[in-house]
Amino acid sequence: MKIVALVSLTAILVVASFATLGFASDPSPLQDFCVAVNDAKSAVFVNGKVCKNPNMVVAEDFLFRGLNKPGNTSNPLGSRVTPVNVNQLPGLNTLGISAVRIDYAPNGLNPPHTHPRATEILVVLEGTLYVGFVISNPANPALKNKLFTKYLYPGDIFVFPEGLIHFQFNVGKTNAVAFAGLSSQNPGVITIANAVFGSDPSINPVVLTKAFQVEKNIIDYLQAQFWWNID
Repeated sequence: MKIVALVSLTAILVVASFATLGFASDPSPLQDFCVAVNDAKSAVFVNGKVCKNPNMVVAEDFLFRGLNKPGNTSNPLGSRVTPVNVNQLPGLNTLGISAVRIDYAPNGLNPPHTHPRATEILVVLEGTLYVGFVISNPANPALKNKLFTKYLYPGDIFVFPEGLIHFQFNVGKTNAVAFAGLSSQNPGVITIANAVFGSDPSINPVVLTKAFQVEKNIIDYLQAQFWWNID
């Protein structure tokens, strides 16, 4: 199983790396590398991270350990995302790629969300996942947003286009594990329920009542909930 997992993870990162050559959201680098430095120690703010002095760069700047360790799924959603982006691995700065490990308990859900700056390519290592994404508003207002879904099994790969709402749900009776590559060093995550009902400050209930065409007490209830962040 370890060999299969290693081959699967290697394959997905290779595919994702090719995708970044022509379709990454991030700009192309202008040097071999630009290892990120801690922003708290820098007075300069840039679109990305400030580069570390190349003469001070070491191999550890390009190394992350720990994706072999399961994430803690003891939360109401029953899932956990372990990210490896530029915030965890400074050597990713300007390279236009990152990765995540996603663990799912039985009935665990990675809820509907988007990555505003990245396409995601996901491979299943263990378990059975029901996954899908919804397209943007169609040009014809009489049509609905189309949903694309599939059941995935170990070894299956599925792609979520950049910026589109997508999800994964463990429909099996055992734990599930997936890895994903993303075409940005910092893909970002917007979890739909959290953003709409758990923002700070809260969105005016009148806006949400009108948008969802429901009674205000329903919006009040949803805004009063604690919305979990599994990243």
